[in-house]
Amino acid sequence: MNILLLGANGKVGWELQRSLAPLGKVKACDRSDANLENLDEIRKLIQDHRPEVLINAAAYTDVDKEELESKKAYRINAEAVSVMAEEAKRISALLIHYSTDYVFDGTKIDAYLETDDTNPQSVYGNTKLQGEEAIKKSGCKYLIFRTSWVYSTRGSNFPKTMIRLAKEKHELKVVNDQVGAPTSAELVADVTSLCLNQVAQNAALAQNMMGIYHLTPVGETSWFEYTIFILTEMQRLGASFHTGIENILPVSTSEYPLPAKRPANSRLDTQKLRETFNIYLPPWQYHVHRLIKELHSQETG
Repeated sequence: MNILLLGANGKVGWELQRSLAPLGKVKACDRSDANLENLDEIRKLIQDHRPEVLINAAAYTDVDKEELESKKAYRINAEAVSVMAEEAKRISALLIHYSTDYVFDGTKIDAYLETDDTNPQSVYGNTKLQGEEAIKKSGCKYLIFRTSWVYSTRGSNFPKTMIRLAKEKHELKVVNDQVGAPTSAELVADVTSLCLNQVAQNAALAQNMMGIYHLTPVGETSWFEYTIFILTEMQRLGASFHTGIENILPVSTSEYPLPAKRPANSRLDTQKLRETFNIYLPPWQYHVHRLIKELHSQETG
């Protein structure tokens, strides 16, 4: 299998390099190889490489900054994706792309289905939705995985930030009215490879597997409850903090205003993914616990 991976140095892209390796030859491109703001460059890269599978793990994901840089966000999250879809269609490649809970407005009481109406409330959500629509309109073979609250051991992440702040401050205020499932980039990459392998092995079913899928672990939490879990687990391993658990205070979104509006409900229903590909998704705590153990071991040497 000939695979072209874009966004190789991002959270999901870095993990994909590992998970895709057993499936075939992977050409992994970072921003220096494939700048999504240069549409001609992206088109030429795909034409030159002619992959059987094109995986786009690149995106502009700074949701607050995008409120001021909407043209750049549209270029990367929508126009570049449209070019990928056009080229994938032309060479009959499978396009795998990642999207987000931000395509929804977050007002639904239950978890979102793939078929629910979209209603993005931010530049990020709007441009990611336009990327989805471009793929669907192109007529290419595609898998779109919507996910949420993505973190990885690589680079900055929410657990690292909370651990650092808990060591610096006497009190932490954390939003408690936004609900979702913390999703490991490792899980996203592993599920992607499992799905891709099934598509490759079963040509008769491959066409019926095309579409949009929600990909998150099982369960839900708020940012506040997530913080409690992180610090409690770190303390269990022997870490100490300036902030006591009793000094982590829940606050509302309105008390912590940011430029981009966050969905209050980021829960995504994963039944379609689990049943179509016969995949088990672990509880969200599983990968977070692994991350915490790794962070603690790094601190203690």
